Amino acid sequence: MKEEKKLSPKPEKRLIGRREMVALPELEIEEIEAKIDTGAYTSAIHCSDIHEETTADGNKVICVELLDPSHPQYNHKKLRFAEYDLREIKSSFGEVQERYVIRTTIKLFEEEINAEFSLTDRSDMKYPVLIGRKLLKGRFIVDVSRKNVAQKYKIKQQQKHTDL
Repeated sequence: MKEEKKLSPKPEKRLIGRREMVALPELEIEEIEAKIDTGAYTSAIHCSDIHEETTADGNKVICVELLDPSHPQYNHKKLRFAEYDLREIKSSFGEVQERYVIRTTIKLFEEEINAEFSLTDRSDMKYPVLIGRKLLKGRFIVDVSRKNVAQKYKIKQQQKHTDL
């Protein structure tokens, strides 16, 4: 007799739109607009002045300014990351670029997800944050006819609590 495997139920996938408001708590950004891009594998964050430095004890760190002075949420903070990778990533124009990749937390639908982000100059792009397939897979379904689904859900939840 064949033994039946008990499959654990797959977690419910949330519906999101083509653009969403997200938070990057570890980077001290409470709300920023992100483009959902199923054509991109890796997620990306707009940074300027991206460079590697060697600390006094000989360790290498990545130094960046999050966003740039033209962005309304630019806060002049210089961030340093001791844990990072240098990877070849294909840009939206099809060219391969070497980019630094870090791990940080992104918050969407009150869910905090630890994810990889490449650090790149997105000043010529409309959205400072791009969310790629690696972060989306198994968690979200994208409805390109909608936008800010998570933000609208958050507002509804807040209204429910104030109506009680």
